Amino acid sequence: MQLNKNVNLKSALTAATCSLLGTQAKADEDNDWKFDTALMYYAENDRVTATEGIISGTKEFKDEHFLNLKFTIDALTGASATGAVAQPVAQTFSRPSGKGSYSISPNETPLDDTFKDTRVQLNAQWTQPLSTDYVSSAGVHLSKEYDYLSLGFNGSISRFFDRKNTTVSAGFSYSHDLIEPEGGINTPFSEMIVPPTGEKDKISNDDSKDTTDLLFGLTQVINRKMIMQLNYSISQAQGYMTDPFKVISVVGLDGYSINQLYENRPDERTKQSVYWQTKYNLAGSVIDFSYRYMWDDWEINSNTFDIRYFIPLGDNYIEPHVRYYMQEAAEFYRPFLLEGEALPQFASADYRIGEMDAITLGIKYGMPLKRGSELSFRLELYKQTPKNAGFEAPGVLQDVELYEEVEAVIAQVSYSF
Repeated sequence: MQLNKNVNLKSALTAATCSLLGTQAKADEDNDWKFDTALMYYAENDRVTATEGIISGTKEFKDEHFLNLKFTIDALTGASATGAVAQPVAQTFSRPSGKGSYSISPNETPLDDTFKDTRVQLNAQWTQPLSTDYVSSAGVHLSKEYDYLSLGFNGSISRFFDRKNTTVSAGFSYSHDLIEPEGGINTPFSEMIVPPTGEKDKISNDDSKDTTDLLFGLTQVINRKMIMQLNYSISQAQGYMTDPFKVISVVGLDGYSINQLYENRPDERTKQSVYWQTKYNLAGSVIDFSYRYMWDDWEINSNTFDIRYFIPLGDNYIEPHVRYYMQEAAEFYRPFLLEGEALPQFASADYRIGEMDAITLGIKYGMPLKRGSELSFRLELYKQTPKNAGFEAPGVLQDVELYEEVEAVIAQVSYSF
């Protein structure tokens, strides 16, 4: 499972303009390395558990010439939803390799409990001024999992106006991903074969995807207390975007599953988004509000509202956080297929591209330490609520939970020095 396949272009652009936002990592006067480290724990109820460690180092080699190196490692375990519908009877499924099977109890969401993955990611970013009014940034990216390799690069340029109160930025990134899933690339809509009755139908052992992102940004200092940022981004991906581990159930008019078919998604996707952020200093505390609207040619539209409130407590601080997310389903999302229907060109029962709402509530507590270092703790509760996008459940499916809520706890410890 790939958590973050592409170069974070927004972060790359922000690095070039964040002197206005007050977030640019600055080296000490003696140009020593400045490090930011974090350890995060993420746990869903009865599903995926993830542990992530990050270390990021920034050094200023000469005036405003910065090198940033970042290392990330993720370890994931637990159970992942397969896309198959729950049933009032026990079900048996094939492992992703096609060489083993597992059973699901009645009325339970089918989960593959052998989900396991480790990702190692390396990023390098160089930022420097080109002249008094221009700043450039360029970087490279490498991410490796046991079944996934991602290579990428990015670049951006920013232009300052009005004594650096206004910044206009443009950037791009490109990544090439190689997917080598366990069990190979399944033939679209081929039937899941439960061992030892036969072998799965696959078309190859690997495939690839290419993604190009463009981002244009405007940052404006409104007054001594307020700063605002507006971004527009467009992303185009081509290649293999089907999840090789997801299936979709074919059910009869009575609601009972007849078989499981491997899903199929389009091999092209264009996403666009607009992002607005405002920071306001309110008597020493800071309100940070952002809104993002995303739309794509899969007909997934989403709205994201995010607010953080930085409150100083003497030398320490707290920062409450609320995030609300709303998403419409992809055009080809279906929780199941009906027996006798002609197969669509594309179909997926993956709840992550279905209709949903999600809310995150959290708080961060930070304390400055000696010599400019800082220790902080973050705790958040996440709840995702999938919704019915207008599908009528036949027969016994009316009595089972097809849109199960997902709850998670997120805990993070960060240390900067």
